Amino acid sequence: MTAEVIVDIAHSDVDKIFEYRAIEGVREGCRVKVPFGNRTVAGYVMRLKEGSDFDAARLKDIAAVVDRALTPECIALVHRISERYHCSKALTLRLFLPAEMRKGTVRERTKTFVVLRDGDVAVPARARAQAAALAFLRERGRCGLSELSEMFGRGAVGALVQKGAAALEEEKVLRTPYAGLQGTAPARELTPAQKEAIARIGASDKRVQLLHGVTGSGKTEIYLSLIAAALEAGKSALFLVPEISLTPQMFSQLRARFGAGVAILHSGLSAGERFDEWWRLRTGEAKIAVGARSAVFAPVENVGVIVIDEEHDGSYCSEQTPRYSAREIACLRAEYNDCKLILGSATPSVETYRKASEGEYGLIALPERINRRPLPEIVMADMRREVRRGNNSPFSAALREELDACLASGNQAILFLNRRGYAQSVVCRDCGAVVKCAQCDVSLTYHSEENCLKCHYCGAAYKMLSACPSCGGVHLGYTGTGTQKVVGELRKLYPQARVLRMDVDTTSGKEGHYKILKEFGEHRADILVGTQMIAKGHDFPAVTLVGILDADMSLHFSDYRSGERTFQLVTQVAGRSGRAEEKGKVVLQTYDPENYILRFAADYDYLGFYRHEIALRASTAFPPFSVIVRVMVTAEEEQKALSALKAVWTALSEVYSKNASAFLFFNKMHAPVKRIQNRHRFQVLMRITDEGLLPAIYESALRYGSRDVLVYVEENPANLS
Repeated sequence: MTAEVIVDIAHSDVDKIFEYRAIEGVREGCRVKVPFGNRTVAGYVMRLKEGSDFDAARLKDIAAVVDRALTPECIALVHRISERYHCSKALTLRLFLPAEMRKGTVRERTKTFVVLRDGDVAVPARARAQAAALAFLRERGRCGLSELSEMFGRGAVGALVQKGAAALEEEKVLRTPYAGLQGTAPARELTPAQKEAIARIGASDKRVQLLHGVTGSGKTEIYLSLIAAALEAGKSALFLVPEISLTPQMFSQLRARFGAGVAILHSGLSAGERFDEWWRLRTGEAKIAVGARSAVFAPVENVGVIVIDEEHDGSYCSEQTPRYSAREIACLRAEYNDCKLILGSATPSVETYRKASEGEYGLIALPERINRRPLPEIVMADMRREVRRGNNSPFSAALREELDACLASGNQAILFLNRRGYAQSVVCRDCGAVVKCAQCDVSLTYHSEENCLKCHYCGAAYKMLSACPSCGGVHLGYTGTGTQKVVGELRKLYPQARVLRMDVDTTSGKEGHYKILKEFGEHRADILVGTQMIAKGHDFPAVTLVGILDADMSLHFSDYRSGERTFQLVTQVAGRSGRAEEKGKVVLQTYDPENYILRFAADYDYLGFYRHEIALRASTAFPPFSVIVRVMVTAEEEQKALSALKAVWTALSEVYSKNASAFLFFNKMHAPVKRIQNRHRFQVLMRITDEGLLPAIYESALRYGSRDVLVYVEENPANLS
């Protein structure tokens, strides 16, 4: 028997099938060790076959079988994914496995127990420790070896084992994330609108369904009902959320409904937890996988439904090779399993809503909140007037008034500001220089709690300066307000209020998100200040006020999606207010209150926004009426990057010259951020109307990558900086 193997080496020269003689225990999907050149490397068995295309005498034996990690679905999809994203099959296969498991740095954890054996074993009267340990075991039946040894001494326990009074047994011990989230909860009574939505999804012949429901309309209960139906049919389910911060809440709801059959996967877990949860899914012990983007590769088989909540979120697109879209991978998995893919959002992406409105996807609308509860009123606060009145604080008079009333009534408030740190940048008032990172072409952010400057691109931290590095001046000022400063101002204004902050800096621990959300959810804090990780998906019944401190922040980026992202953020964070019986309120602070995007958001008018936006995109031929393609070239040495850029440009110019009518834009330039992590960045930017040109663009560009120069291609990149 011959095994077709892909070796775990991510290099184009070995991106092919290698044949080996199969040994006992080899099956399709096995991870194996194989001789490769003068070393032994890891590999994956993609297929077994009789005979070989090569001389049998030249074939080498597989050295060892590690496990059977790959599912038949993984094997079937790896070639399609590799071809779609123009990456090696080895890199594609790595998406399906936890990194530590693939590297062999994590394994199953076991615990040794001492177990009482049948029979009457005599223990000498003078051996008091042995007698006490034996009596303890007769009462309990079993005990952990370390615990029993600590109580009665290792020698006494060893003597009992040697005499046959007890035996040692190894038992697998699961490392369970969020262990405190156990529990059960019955299914809630569905509203007529929810029942109709489920019926329409089941009756539709469309594989992909867009569930467009306002915040608080009961989308989650529809998801849970669809998952329950899949489980009843003997199938499994995938549930994706955009942020790690959302996984504890969703995991809690799924666990409460479906018990231990739910496993969670995301990068915030420890290596051991991720390993155990992954194997529970692979063995079928758990049937539901919930997690962020990478959970789309969870090893569940016979999938009955896939849910992508907040489908519009840009985090579903990977910014590292392979640069995959979780939505596209989910579509492939839905096709393979012949199941429904549910895309849920209160603010669907323009591309998704266009497909739904034109009939490519099914479209189910939930225009009202559960039990017809009103959406929170959005009040605009004109910050231009606040400045003219001499108010230079982060809070408008309207927000102060609403905060006073909210805290006085014993309710909770959420304040949203999508900028962490204390101040956005440090500026010399003498010469005007902005303090920048030594490794990146970006300004440093001041963090008051650590009294240091941080780069939010590479993570480098610097000691706070006492003088300007350019002119030596000592008059340093701060520009822009961050979450740290907001918390400081709140504590001055409301010393009795309990304030929590949730951003990247406060959620670095393994359960950082969970602890903050749990504390706020249990009403052990009055105000939660945070970045976009608090903007969507969370359900806090006592929150009656939301303050959006700088609604303009994302509005004026040089990105065709800036208006869409602003509408989505405002609508999503506004939806955190008034989700229970009390009516909610939102104060939206802006320097541009007449802006049409903010007006649509204030009225919760998604259809009005969509019609305006799709007309604008059509008239300017921006996506979805074209594809923006960016070829990035980066290197530590600027000259090497420029040389590679020239070669890429020359190759792409040939594609352009043959298909000029399909190009709306074609040029080479510095990337907006010229340097990140000491790597110089250049780009070729294109806007094309023919997706059929993408393979030629990939082929022309990627050949110029090397050990020193990184070249990659992005389609409609979520971040154009």
